[in-house]
Amino acid sequence: MCALLVTPARQDQDHELRVRTLSVPEYQSFLSRSPTASFLQHPSWGRVKDLWRSEMVGWHCPGGEIEGAGLVLYRQFPGTRKYFAYLPEGPVADWSDPRIDRWLDPLMRHLRAAGAFAVRIGPTPAYRRWDAATAKAGTGTGRQISDVLATEVDPVGAALADRLRTRGWKRCGGEDDGDAQPRHVFRVPLAGRSLDDLWSGLNQEWRRNVRKAGKAGVETVLGTSADLPEFYRLLRITEERDGFRLGRSLAYYEQQYRVLNEEQPGRMRLYLAVHHGEILAAHTMISTGSRVWYQTGASADHRREVRPSNALQWRMMRDAHTLGADEYDMRGVPSTLDPDERSFGLLRWKLGTGGQVVETLGEWEIPMDGVANAALYKAFQAYLARR
Repeated sequence: MCALLVTPARQDQDHELRVRTLSVPEYQSFLSRSPTASFLQHPSWGRVKDLWRSEMVGWHCPGGEIEGAGLVLYRQFPGTRKYFAYLPEGPVADWSDPRIDRWLDPLMRHLRAAGAFAVRIGPTPAYRRWDAATAKAGTGTGRQISDVLATEVDPVGAALADRLRTRGWKRCGGEDDGDAQPRHVFRVPLAGRSLDDLWSGLNQEWRRNVRKAGKAGVETVLGTSADLPEFYRLLRITEERDGFRLGRSLAYYEQQYRVLNEEQPGRMRLYLAVHHGEILAAHTMISTGSRVWYQTGASADHRREVRPSNALQWRMMRDAHTLGADEYDMRGVPSTLDPDERSFGLLRWKLGTGGQVVETLGEWEIPMDGVANAALYKAFQAYLARR
């Protein structure tokens, strides 16, 4: 902790935070004390995103221990020596501190010196939550989750959003949905719950489908890197069927699997649902500290009646519980509550687990001061829109 001295001037100085580059051991040591940090803030993610240059930075008091840290990804703007700086689901900082400038100002100075023309951050506090019953009751034609009174509003997130706005930061994405990372996610609380509690938290349809998979002989097993091509084949089938495109190559998933597991064995797992010797579904799961994420799911078009995806999710949820996770994060869901919208099917499926729709604070951007940086930021946004 920072030292407290008697005189106000020295007290302010001793509480001033400074940002510097951290070594991998320093950064990992800090993360070991921050079990809720996102996997996107671990050093391995910089190696996954190899088209970006990465840097690990830390906030510290003069002569004191590290108080916060962040993985910064730098994307060079073509034809220049300037960079877009991005901290996905980060930095890992005390966002409840009302003195937000003591965190943001030294970060901006450091990133400006590194050549950044604009910065995007992903503060981690939640903003609003809706339990499954509330979200389900709010469905209707043209309805959005924002139309429904939230079960809970996080005061830290609400205050932080106001503080960022007053300092010129803009929230990314549209009114209801995010940009690079999903604004609305679905999380199943695990802390303090037994496996029986989790089972009873599933709705009747989910419990029936899990039982159906078991009776049909669906087996859930852990795959290896050798199974990633089959996962990718099923993912392409899923993208075609459900009308979305992640734009990732097989090589991307192979690198992600290798790099994350080199950092910590078992960090990324590939789960397979096998029926009569055939892989019908494959899902990936990532774990760090006290958090577990279901990242990407894929399934075949045939034999869907044996419910392989339900079987996989129940297995993954149980494994997350065994790992001691506080929550099982099923990642993004759409903001729509309109049953006639195609994307609503994903939300409906996840609602059956009895978890919560969580509106995160989202991602926020700001250009560096100066006309040139503002112009470059505008050009960079146009460049990304064309890609």
